[in-house]
Parts: sequence; structure tokens; C-alpha cells
Amino acid sequence: MGVMDVMFRDEQPTVRFGETFVASEGFKMLFREGMTLVEETAAYLDGPGRDESRLLARHAALTYASESMRLTTRLMQIASWLLVQRAVSEGELSLSEAAEEKTRVRLTAVEPNETAPVLVAELPLSLQALIGQSKRLHARILHLDKLISDDRPTPEPRVSPVFAQHDLLRVAFG
Repeated sequence: MGVMDVMFRDEQPTVRFGETFVASEGFKMLFREGMTLVEETAAYLDGPGRDESRLLARHAALTYASESMRLTTRLMQIASWLLVQRAVSEGELSLSEAAEEKTRVRLTAVEPNETAPVLVAELPLSLQALIGQSKRLHARILHLDKLISDDRPTPEPRVSPVFAQHDLLRVAFG
């Protein structure tokens, strides 16, 4: 029984997920979904949400205020990330430039001081739905961002000139 040859003879460059994803129809759908959610939330908070918040008890109104701020912050992070990725898709930014922009667009994985579910349950159903949608979208984007970040090429390790000289001396002098 012989040894199976598993070497790839045709050396193709590695396909980078980030480059292919931002150019895909899937990204365009994600972009539209995210921006639509931003628009729907803004319309709700400026319209019906304002009216609904006035009908809440004091403690629920405080919860409404804090949750609506968390919601808008989360959506701003989402929109910023989507816009950076669209800029990559349209050739306005390279993946490395997008990585630099990432320092300005902070996607936080965990929200500090999350509101107790019992308090969120007292909020208007429309706001609860928007919060749920934004959290699900945020989780998807965090996952995609990790995949894109993990896919970036890592620089080749450089050999220290000191070690290179040391090796040459060792070879020369045994």
C-alpha cells in the first residue's frame, strides 16, 4: 500500500473572506437590513416612541430613556461598520485601511450594566422589537467582523539580524 500524494500542485492565492464578502450580494442585503433598521428606529423614536414614552410610569420612562440610548449607540456602531465595509467594497478603502478605521468604529461585544429583562418587559412592544432586532444584527456583525479580522494576512516573521550574524559566526567557528 503506497503513500497518498496530497500535495496541491496548483498554487493559487488564498481567497480572503473579507474581500469576497464585502463584494457579495449577502453583504448588500446586510447593508440594506442595517440601514433600514437605523431608519425605522429613528422614525419610531422621533414619532410613536415619543408618544408611547409619555404614557409610561416614571421608572419605566427612565428605562425607556436608557434603553433608547443603548439602542441608538448600538445602531451607530452597526451603521459605522457597514459604511466602512461598503467603502472597502467600492474600492474607497483597502482592507488594511478598514482595519485602521476599526480603531474608531468600536464594536463592543458586551454592553455594560445591561437592563434587567423584567424592566425591559415594561417597555412598549415596538421598542422591545427594535432592541431585539438590533441585538441580533449586532451579534451577526460581531461574528462577521471577527471572521474578516481573522482572515487578514499576518506579516511574515522577520529574522533578527543579530541572530543571523550569530548563526554565521557559529557556522564559521564551529
